[in-house]
This record gives sequence, C-alpha cells and structure tokens, in this order.
Amino acid sequence: MARIVIIGASIGGLPAAYECRKALGKKHRITIVSNVDFFHFVPSNPWVAVGWRTRKDISFQLAPVLKKKGIEFVQAAAERIEPAQNRVITAKGEVPYDYLIVATGPKLNFPAVPGLGPSAYTQSICTVDHAEQAWVTYQAFLKDPGPIVVGAAQGASCFGPAYEMAFILDADLRKKRIRKKVPITFVTPEPYIGHMGLAGVGKSQRLMEDEFADHSITPITNATIKEVQPGKLALVSGQEIPFRYAMFIPPFAGVDAVAGTSGLCNPKGFVNIDRYQANPTYKNIYAVGVCVAIAPVEQTQVPTGAPKTGYMIESMVAAAVQNIKADIENDPKRQTATWNAICLADMGDTGIAFVALPQMAPRNLNWAKKGKWVHLSKIMLEKYFLRKMKRGTSEPFYERAILNALGITKLERSA
Repeated sequence: MARIVIIGASIGGLPAAYECRKALGKKHRITIVSNVDFFHFVPSNPWVAVGWRTRKDISFQLAPVLKKKGIEFVQAAAERIEPAQNRVITAKGEVPYDYLIVATGPKLNFPAVPGLGPSAYTQSICTVDHAEQAWVTYQAFLKDPGPIVVGAAQGASCFGPAYEMAFILDADLRKKRIRKKVPITFVTPEPYIGHMGLAGVGKSQRLMEDEFADHSITPITNATIKEVQPGKLALVSGQEIPFRYAMFIPPFAGVDAVAGTSGLCNPKGFVNIDRYQANPTYKNIYAVGVCVAIAPVEQTQVPTGAPKTGYMIESMVAAAVQNIKADIENDPKRQTATWNAICLADMGDTGIAFVALPQMAPRNLNWAKKGKWVHLSKIMLEKYFLRKMKRGTSEPFYERAILNALGITKLERSA
C-alpha cells in the first residue's frame, strides 16, 4: 500500500485527490491536508466582491465528499515538510507519505508593497474571505461613490482577475446608473494592456485597448507601486492616483511550510519541478498549480510573472498522478503536462477568451476572442465544476467545460 498525501484542497489539490483515487484504486491510502474545511471556486470571487454571488453559491464542505470517496481529511495547517522522514508536520501532528503532492496555492505577499491588502487600504479577491470583505467595502462605497483604482502590483503573475474586476465593477455601476460618478483607473506592471503575463495572446492588446476605451477605463502600464495610503495610490514614477475604492492582485510567493524546505523551492518559495511534475531533489514530491516555479514568459521593464490557469493546472494534475501510478507499478513510462494557457475573462455582460497553446511561444494556437458567449461559458464552467467537485468525480473538468465552449474538440491533458 502506498500513502499519497496532498497538501491543499483547491482547484489543484481536490482534483488531484479524486484523480489519485480513480487511478490507484482503493488499495492505496490518500490523504488531503488543508487549513480550511471547505472548497470554493476561486474564479467566482470577483462576482462575490460585487454581490453577484455569495460564499454559499460557490463553496461546499470538504469532509462529507471526501469521506464518500474514501479519502482521509486532515483539517490542519501544514507547518513544515520533512522530506528525509517522508512526512508532513501539521498543527495536529505528523502525516507520513510515500508520495507527496504539493498543491498549496500561493502565499499572498501583500507586505511587498506598503499599504497593500485587506488589512491595509486595498481590497483583494484572491480568497473568498477577501471577496466577502471587498463586498462589504463596496456596499459602503456605493453610498458615497468616487474614483476606483484596480490592478496588479509589480511581480504579480495573475492578471485575469484584475481585468475582470475592473469590467465587472463597470458593469455593476452601469446597472446601478451611477457609472458617470465613478472614474476607473487600471494600474498594472504589464508593458501593455492585454499582456496578461503571457506576452499577449492573439489580438489581446488591441482587444483590451478597445474595451478600455469603450468602457472609459484609464490604463496605466509599466507601473510600480511605491505605497498605498488612505485614499491614495503612489507610484514610483511620482504619479498619485486618488481613490474611494481599490482592489489589487498582490505578488505571490511560496507558502511558508513549503518555502522553508531546503532544496525544494526557488528563492521565492515556489516548488522546483522537472518535466514530470516531480521535484529534482526529492523525487517522490510532486507539485501542481500556482505553487509551481515557472519562469516568466519574457523579461519586462517592470517584473511580471507567468499565470497558471485552470486548464494548465488540470494538465499538471493528470501528469503528476499518472507518474505516481507509474512509479508504484515500476512502469518506466512518464507523462508530461501540456501547460496550455486557456482563460475565460468575464466582463460583466460579455467576456474575452484567451487561448495560448502552448503557453510559451512559438504557439500552435494563439487567439483572443470577445463575446457574450464567454460570459455565459464562465457561468456554465462555475456550475459544472462545482457539481463535479461535489460528486467527487475525476473527469477532465476544464477540457469539457472550456474547450467545448471554445469549439476546440479535443486537447490532451498530458503527453
């Protein structure tokens, strides 16, 4: 019997547990370690921040679902990994493993910019807790509206939600017929609008520039934030932007429990992996999702990171689980993740789909398209993904939900 432990139960960790159960059968022991007792669909957080969704709409309790699947659940924060002893130390004791899958997601590095974050002067949509706080703050804002500033801090690697938040706020304010009272500024380290940390996707720059103009959103690119003060964003360039409401994506780093493991991570705390999702130093430790170390697609004037989208994470999970299975069965064949970047960016009543296959140029497929169908597809994805997660199935969620919506008949999750 092999013991497979997964740290994290979000869009990478929970599907990894289901995939392990399906691939390995009941004779092997699978355990999830998570510091929270619920799963929530992270891409829906911008909707929560404006009151279009609630926590209940996008989340469910983990324990009942995992119990039905025969997956052990340790609700405790991981404190450290001890690779020499093959164990994870948690607040509730040690959890031994034969194979470990790290799927923690990122540490939100708000302290990198003075005044950034929900405990300071800007809102966040990185967690459902943050999104709920953003909604409370937004409700107060609506009583006395004024300038809004939205964007991403230097070093950020997740730009889609920032764009979504800007357009969703625009759409919500138009519905409330107060948009004319609210100038919106978008601040980003990207060299141009639509870069997305991917050096652009298809006609993304032109599309985004047109959308920003059509929606009267003012972009500021190549921006480095010096500090955030109450009601004022100060850039290194000397420019100051007043606001009544602000939301920013922070830079990401590796979570402390993982980053503190010698030989496991890069200097920012992200897990180093080989082409099979395994750590080069500790071959029985795998990593999937945002916690994985990926080099920037290109060097930019202001640092930007590469995003890890849902489909990309799914392909990582598929490869990691199949390679663990192969190792258990002494099968020399190994699989690699495709790392294709596919993103549905909601814009409130329409949206833009980005497809970069693969993420790094030159690409086999490289396009961005706008339409109301993107908005509807994201709603469908939310419902489909949550339904499948509650049922504990390991079907290729993004492959069916996104690719079919985009008219792409098939892509391999691993090669």
